[in-house]
Amino acid sequence: MDIDAVVIDLDGTVYLGEELLDGAREAIETLRARGYDLLFVTNNPTRSPAGYVDRLADLGIDATASQILSAGTVTAEFLADRHAGESVFVIGSDGLLGQLDDAGVTVTEDPEQADVLVTSHCYDFDYEDLTHGLWALDDETAFYGTDRDLTYPNDDGREYPGSGAITRAVAGVAEREPDRVLGKPSGVMVELIADRLARPERCCIVGDSLDTDIALGERAGMATVLVLSGRTDHVAVEDAPVAPDYVLDGLADLPALLDDHGTA
Repeated sequence: MDIDAVVIDLDGTVYLGEELLDGAREAIETLRARGYDLLFVTNNPTRSPAGYVDRLADLGIDATASQILSAGTVTAEFLADRHAGESVFVIGSDGLLGQLDDAGVTVTEDPEQADVLVTSHCYDFDYEDLTHGLWALDDETAFYGTDRDLTYPNDDGREYPGSGAITRAVAGVAEREPDRVLGKPSGVMVELIADRLARPERCCIVGDSLDTDIALGERAGMATVLVLSGRTDHVAVEDAPVAPDYVLDGLADLPALLDDHGTA
């Protein structure tokens, strides 16, 4: 594989919860020193690009806002482009609301005035949110989820509910599936990655999720590298409908893989 750029997942690939994964920082430094363009792409919609820059800096990793692409970024850009001037009701975090505000998206606090409903990760999701989601979804309301992640891994070794769980809850009570889910592996995410990096066929993606990271890479025509440092183990790989090109224990092993199989 001839590779110019590397798309790197964050949760479960660079860090797990609050813990930097072994060798991740050194691997990123090595990739940069060898001239690879890097883009950090995450389905966590709760932080702005600047917030992720600070998060990585706390772990000793340098990045710029232009090197971060999240499900929040994708959602904000999509709504600003496709639903300019329309009223958006959001079930999600303050971090997502801030990104929508920065993008000029019009947010309403009245679900029955919504032209668009967005569902996303929210630690205090409750019965009232579920009710508001139901009220927001009439026949004319557009319905989007920020990302499909049902769960995400943490450093205690357990999985926690993600945005996809909340979207499914609202979809279930409203008896209506979302019109689109915007994070990895959506076509919208593929388009924004292509805007920032080289041709997809000269990129590889590394991440810990088969149904988001590896599925995105397959959709975009990238080389795909699964790491076993997050939510996926060897058993899941054997049973999966998508197959990564390479499987590594962690991001620390990526420079050696590229030495063997790729050139910058």
